Parts: sequence; C-alpha cells; structure tokens
Amino acid sequence: MTTEHKGVLGLRIAVLGTGANGAGIGADLTAAGHDVVFIEQWPAHVEAMRRNGVRVEMPEETVITPVRVQHLCEVAELREPFDIVFLVVKAYDTRWACELISPLLHNDSVVVGVQNGMSLDDIRDVVGKHRAVGAVIEIASNMFEPGIVERQNSPETTWFAVGSVDNDVPPSRIKIVAEVLSAAGTVEISNDIRSSKWMKLVVNAAELVPSAILNLPLSEAVQVPGMHELMIETGREAMDAAIASGSTPRAILGLKGSMDRDPYGLVDRLFDAVLESYTLPNTKTTVLQDWIKGRRSEVDQINGLVAKELHRAGRSAPRNKRIVELAHRIESGALDRSPANIELLLQ
Repeated sequence: MTTEHKGVLGLRIAVLGTGANGAGIGADLTAAGHDVVFIEQWPAHVEAMRRNGVRVEMPEETVITPVRVQHLCEVAELREPFDIVFLVVKAYDTRWACELISPLLHNDSVVVGVQNGMSLDDIRDVVGKHRAVGAVIEIASNMFEPGIVERQNSPETTWFAVGSVDNDVPPSRIKIVAEVLSAAGTVEISNDIRSSKWMKLVVNAAELVPSAILNLPLSEAVQVPGMHELMIETGREAMDAAIASGSTPRAILGLKGSMDRDPYGLVDRLFDAVLESYTLPNTKTTVLQDWIKGRRSEVDQINGLVAKELHRAGRSAPRNKRIVELAHRIESGALDRSPANIELLLQ
C-alpha cells in the first residue's frame, strides 16, 4: 500500500532527533493520534521520556505526552519501514542520520529535513531525490533537562514550509506531509523550497551565532550598541549569497508580498518577524544552547556557507567570515563567549 492510500492516521512516522524541537513536534503528532516513534541519541533523555513521557512547558500550559522511544543503538532492531521520517538532527549530522534510517524506508517513504541550513541536498544524495522533502521551521524551544522541553511559542504560532525540488516528490505526498505536520503548527507548501530554506538561513545567519558569541539571549544581544546594525548587515550578506546561489527572495514566516525588488528590505522584515513573534526575553538561540552544553554549533553550515557561496561568486562576506572565525575560537577554547566580544565583532 502506498503512502497516499494509507490515510494520515495510518502512517508510520519516525522523528529522528528529539531535542527541543524534535520532541515538541513529536509530542504534538503523538497527541493528534499519529503512530510516532522517537529516535534519540542522548541516553538520559531516552530514559526520561520512557519513564515520564515528554513534558512540554509552554507560556500558557504544560502538557505531558507518553511517547515511544528508541535509542540510536536500537534502530537496527526495527523491521517495519516508516512512511515519513522527520529529520530533526543538526545539519552536520544529516548524512549519517539518513544512512542510519535508509534501511527502514520503502519506495514511497519520505524524509523531511526539519532543520537549519541547506541540508536538503545531503538528504537527496543519501535517500534519493524521490524521497527528499525540505522544510523550513520557525519555533522557539529550549532543552536543558532530559525529557523537558521549554517551548516558548504554542503550535498556533509555530510555522513550517515544506516542498521538494522540481516536484521530485509527488505533490500528493507533499500534501500528506503538510497535513501530518499541521498538528504541530501552521504549514505552507512552498513551490521553491530551496529558496524558502535560503530565506531562513538569511535570518539565521543574522541572529543565531552573533548573539551566542555575546553569550546573551537574542532580545538582549540586539540591544547592545552596534549589534542590531551588524546583524542586519550579516543578513544582507547572506541574502547576497542566496541570490548568487540561484535562489530567489521570497516571503516566509507568514509574510506576504513580492520580494524580488527589495531583497534587503526582506532581510529587515524577516529579522523583525523573528524578534516580534518568536522571541521571548529569555530566548537563547540554538547555537548558544549548544555551547552551554559543550557541543559544537552549526556555524559552518550557516555563516560558513554564506562565505563559501560569495567566495564562489568572486565576492567577499567579511561579517559572516568574522563570525565564523570567532565561533571557531570559542569552540576551541581560545575565546570565552561574552558581551565584551562586541568589540571583536565590530572590528
């Protein structure tokens, strides 16, 4: 039986990578009645979810959802294939995660990259372009304790876009993915998912790593003198990289209107939308959360990609390049993350 003929509540679904975003999304799908398996690599998190379910703390309510969880080492014990796999790992983990799950795919399965960065091509390379679905996500979540998600916006204010490249995945299957994912937020179907993902990378380049370098929540970082201007300029370099790569400026995050004639204005609008609709006073970007936990960040897949694309086009990206340099110094232990780093960012 093909995916199209099972009905959305009859589909087998995996969420591969159940940190703050993955666990929150997986809990929403489970609560909506979907057949969902969590696949996770953090042992303490796996055990906490098995004992207590997923606890999602939102501004207006706390919801505890019992879930089924497999550790990565248990994936080889699974036999029945999945119809949809939501991939919610770090961008740099995409290829091995796709290799891990590929034996559990059938011909009509889809792997949906609910991730930052341009990981869609890695997914296409590993599982085949006929299975690869790109996604854009805007959600604010933290996780510092196993089994507990601090979700800073509700499903009503969470936003996704989904699509495939050149209709390599049948539109009927994309529609099913959108219907399933709608349990976790508002979903739009993009007719140019590569450009949509680049637009998210534009705003990520502006805010994820720069605010983490200052060791501040986003709303505080943007108030540091000179920081807002630097973030906007960083986003504009990323917009230049998106256009140089062949992508088209387009509205995401629920914004409307044609953007072709004012790409830099779109950078401002996207950044304002993130600050106004998806940021609370204590919102820490995913990069700062990674560094607090002693993990490396996705800086090479975000700001580093901007620098590489512009270099390929014979142009420079001084702000993004500087951000990459400082991030690498922090990750190597040569530099502490601190508000004092504003001087280094502005040099």
